[in-house]
Amino acid sequence: MKIRKTWGAVLGASALLMLAACGGSSDSTDSDEAATEEAATEDTAEVTAGEDITISVITHGDDGVFWSVAQKGAEAAGAALGITMYYQGANNNAQDQAQMIEQAVTDGADGIAVSLADPKALDGALKKVVAAGIPLITLNSGSDLFKGLGAITHVGQDETIAGRGAGERLKAAGGTVMLCAKQEQSNVALETRCNAAAETFGGKVIQITTSGDADRVAQQAEIKAAMDADASINAFLGTGPIIGVDGANAAAELGRVMPTGGFDLSTEILEFINTDKMTFTIDQQQFLQGYLAVVFLYLNITNKNTVGGGLPVMTGPGFVDKSNVVAVQELVGKGTR
Repeated sequence: MKIRKTWGAVLGASALLMLAACGGSSDSTDSDEAATEEAATEDTAEVTAGEDITISVITHGDDGVFWSVAQKGAEAAGAALGITMYYQGANNNAQDQAQMIEQAVTDGADGIAVSLADPKALDGALKKVVAAGIPLITLNSGSDLFKGLGAITHVGQDETIAGRGAGERLKAAGGTVMLCAKQEQSNVALETRCNAAAETFGGKVIQITTSGDADRVAQQAEIKAAMDADASINAFLGTGPIIGVDGANAAAELGRVMPTGGFDLSTEILEFINTDKMTFTIDQQQFLQGYLAVVFLYLNITNKNTVGGGLPVMTGPGFVDKSNVVAVQELVGKGTR
């Protein structure tokens, strides 16, 4: 069982130890030592009976290159705090994610963190979290929705800022017609990335949604077909790390040279950047998203702390390109980026 010490017990024992150190006669010393021993016993009893803290992190994620790192962040925070942390990924199934959230409420979780890829599907489950008085934090997706859902704050990146940055970079690299490819249906974050990129790109933007990362052969073929259907496409943006690489490969198969960008990190996408097969990727630091969500919930549960001041806590966007890719590669190899 995970145990949490209380500051009152610790400070009480410390004060008695200081009194013992200042004692004069042997009688007072003996009595002070007895009092100290009694305080230590009380401290031990209080610690042993201390309330467990359980935090559930429930995302729409799979076990892929992005979400496995976010999970490591949540697990690292749970271990550092000495609490119970449960992580669950719904593999892009919003109904399953909603059921997981409701089960966490039923199980008596002390705090819950969720991603909001499909906020409409989670609305009922999140209302149950708030109604139960359980502190709620959103992470990854939903930076513009957390306040309306009753969450303390959101931990992630602003997808509009990230998308606009991608559009600017692809325009600066000479793109005039962009293909923006999304790997998930009904994911508001991916929609925002493409729409925001279109705002700053300045040229024509074509959007497609593929069958997903699970079948990379099919996904690459779908991107290739979209590129082949329009010879004017001269820039590509994939809204994730796998689809970004698949798009770069599709362009190479067609013999088309164009600036290409992606989102998030993986060993593969960084190697493509390092070998000039891709131009950039956008890093939202998913390890931090998992880690900080757990820490912020813990501080709210134990000390009623809130963060953000009504605004999201930003972990991105940051750009990884040829100028900094080697340094980032080393950290990705360690599983923390």
